[in-house]
Amino acid sequence: MTSVEESASTILVSTKQTRFHIENPVYQELDIAGLSITVTSGDKAGAKAKGKARSEGLEILANADLKLKAGVHYALIGRNGTGKSTILKAVAEKLIPGIPLQTRIAILQQTSVEQKPGQGESAPVVTGGQLSVLETVIDRATSRSEIQQEIDVLSKAVESQGSPYAPLRALRQVHHERLKKELFEHDKNARLRSGARGMAARKALTAFEKKVAESAGRLEQKDEDIDEETLKEETHATSDLLADLQSQLEPARIAEIEVKARSILSGLGFPKTFLDTPVSTLSGGWRMRTNLAACLLQPTDVLILDEPTNFLDLLGIIWLQRYLIQLREDGPNPPTVVIVSHDRDFINTVCQELIILRDQTLTYFRGVLDVYESTMREKKLYLGKMRDAQEKQKAHIQQTIQQNIKQGKAAGDENKLRQAKSRQKKLDDRMGMNRSATGGRFKLNRDLVGYHLRSRDDIEIPVDEKGVSIFLPDAPDLRFPGPLVSLEKVTFRYPAKKGVVAPTVLQDIDISIHMGDRVGVVGLNGCGKSTLIKLLTDATKATKGTVSRHPRLRMGYYSQHAVEELQALGRAEPALTALALTTRDVEGELDEGELRGLLGSLGLSGRTASDVPLTKLSGGQLVRLALARLLWKSPQLLVLDEITTHLDFHTVTALADSLSSWNGAVVVVSHDRFLVRRVVEGKKIRSGGGGEEGESESEEEDEEEAPRKRTVFLLKAGELKVLENGVQAFEDSLEKRVNKLMGG
Repeated sequence: MTSVEESASTILVSTKQTRFHIENPVYQELDIAGLSITVTSGDKAGAKAKGKARSEGLEILANADLKLKAGVHYALIGRNGTGKSTILKAVAEKLIPGIPLQTRIAILQQTSVEQKPGQGESAPVVTGGQLSVLETVIDRATSRSEIQQEIDVLSKAVESQGSPYAPLRALRQVHHERLKKELFEHDKNARLRSGARGMAARKALTAFEKKVAESAGRLEQKDEDIDEETLKEETHATSDLLADLQSQLEPARIAEIEVKARSILSGLGFPKTFLDTPVSTLSGGWRMRTNLAACLLQPTDVLILDEPTNFLDLLGIIWLQRYLIQLREDGPNPPTVVIVSHDRDFINTVCQELIILRDQTLTYFRGVLDVYESTMREKKLYLGKMRDAQEKQKAHIQQTIQQNIKQGKAAGDENKLRQAKSRQKKLDDRMGMNRSATGGRFKLNRDLVGYHLRSRDDIEIPVDEKGVSIFLPDAPDLRFPGPLVSLEKVTFRYPAKKGVVAPTVLQDIDISIHMGDRVGVVGLNGCGKSTLIKLLTDATKATKGTVSRHPRLRMGYYSQHAVEELQALGRAEPALTALALTTRDVEGELDEGELRGLLGSLGLSGRTASDVPLTKLSGGQLVRLALARLLWKSPQLLVLDEITTHLDFHTVTALADSLSSWNGAVVVVSHDRFLVRRVVEGKKIRSGGGGEEGESESEEEDEEEAPRKRTVFLLKAGELKVLENGVQAFEDSLEKRVNKLMGG
């Protein structure tokens, strides 16, 4: 069973904690100092082996500070594999000492679809069973199933005519089950704490274990040992508890919650017919949306969303943006929100501050992602100029020191020697940062607190993280010109069933793709994008119309389910690696050196390609492997269906840059607005940031590159229309729909 206890044994956490007693904590805030998180295998964990386990495990954070301000929306950014999801899990399951047990934390996890029950109150897992989508979401928000279970036990006992002791037995049973759940929290608290706090927690655990044992003893108490007064008191207590539980499930309150649940599910794209569908019958994408709806509906102090835009179409993404912004503006105590997302536009719209995970520490920036990147570029330029100027100054001072020493010794001039010594002291002790963090004049007792070997910090220019490497090999030329794929007046409908004619999915589609073209297809889920892709890739045949392909065309198709297919392949063959799989794919057409070169150009180099099994690769690494399986054939056309789903935004940016300059043709089907703007429309972020897209690529780049045909299509009601203003026109139209959905 996946549980907090299992997580506690694999995620080791240590922090510095305040010695002061906080009477009324603000549950929407976190202020954790000296946070260290290490991930180990379960058999290494435990209190006695903690130090050894930490040295052998993977260190995620080392002496970092986690600070969340009440009501602020944060974006946690960092490369794939740096431990973002692990940190969020540690927060949600309260594995970090210092998080109050009363803090309500809701989390949407990327991998929560297949998890099992028993994960604590913060785990957003839709177990569902035979519950419908609507029932499941309401149950999560109200704990209705748990309350109803207690009501059933108590009401059955109260209504029973068999024994007068039945209500007493039911009450004791309910209290005992509650005590066992509370014991679990005491046990976790005792294992997480150390020192004096750990001693106190273990004493509290021992005392509570005695309380649970006493409760168990009362459960086994015989009827003849229970006096009349106890029977009367506990029978009345049973009736009072039953009335209290029933008040929590009043029809008026449930009806109000149901209205809100329907609104959220509608905003996330659930048709009305889906609301009564059992969760167990849904696909992974719809289950993730159900998880998200449950997180948004339940009352919480801290809301954690790990890749919430996965499986949402653009309408759902824009609705979620508006909902989160409205959540921040409404109410006296809005929850603090922490988001991990690859969608740059989503982060820029929703988040107010950034938490940057890098080099096992956390840094903070007030502003959006584009402004952060612009600020970092300006900071590097400013500090670079400062360091160059100071190097020249140091060289000049060093030269004058040597001259003064030479002249002082030659003439016996003590003043010259003292001057040289003074300048040498300045050179050794007072060269470095002469500006404070706010840009003002440096002041020693304010800007360099504590003990230091020098009176100035060194000028440290921020070093770029190791660049994300994605290199696409050039597409081979065609021997004669012509369109790669052409669809003329194509119509598609599924075959008739039992004499009933199926509705038309695509109607009179005209599209022609040539070498070097950039084509984007946008539309809501269910509009026929997958069917259009199947026609382009020859996976299905048109009902009417003409589909033609260049006789020398080699096509690479990235499916939106490519990562899941590789994961399934890895589970079927646990020892299978990326290199072994691609070796099997090429069937001897490429040697090992060429395959390693291809995998390395996509960021899967060395032992990652040859030794790490597929089951251990991250989602981003599996995307790179799926690309490698396409590119070894040297395709002239790439059809990419939702390729950004498992990537971080660093990798999305690198992939977009590579695709925008590739000489082949690209068809992008995506809800990621940044990818469509960058690859299809040819726009890129301005050097000055600001959150807007810049003009098309610079004149110099346009002169170097051959002119490209760039087209963004909207697929709606089976018809394909050109969007003259690109994806922005589609976004503007959806904004109006969201306004209607939210009553704006």
